[in-house]
Amino acid sequence: MPLEIERKFLLGDFEPPDTAVRQHIEQGYIAIKDDGTEVRLRRIAGSCVLGVKRKDSSAGAPVRIEVERELGEREFTELWPATAGARLVKDRYTFEASGVTVYADVYQGELAGLRTVEVEFGSEAEAEAFSAPEWFGAEITGVKAYKNQTLATLGLPGS
Repeated sequence: MPLEIERKFLLGDFEPPDTAVRQHIEQGYIAIKDDGTEVRLRRIAGSCVLGVKRKDSSAGAPVRIEVERELGEREFTELWPATAGARLVKDRYTFEASGVTVYADVYQGELAGLRTVEVEFGSEAEAEAFSAPEWFGAEITGVKAYKNQTLATLGLPGS
């Protein structure tokens, strides 16, 4: 099973570097379970994807099993209404910094003003050893209020 091992941080002012690749993302959730399992639809860079994520009970906190399947536009369009009330829109900037690939998300719409940055790792040991650069803000890995599924359904924390 493909694993997702990542750490997530808040991001203050952000100006993407010239090397950053920008992708516009529309994301909606079909199902969200109390244990964190989610089924989501995502349109990103011209592709439509159905994804399922769930916690890997045999691993540590930042590890989840993630399975994604590409959908046709018609399938996506037929499923999209099921995500009503659980959607978000963001621009993702992908680039290399501090020896890792960085994914900086700039949220739009009701989440405008929120910026986060994620780094994915090949192992839990790599994730634990990672020292975030100064330009990263507070770590929010595992903070429910900042999970995309929570942002899509409840909005910004404290709003």
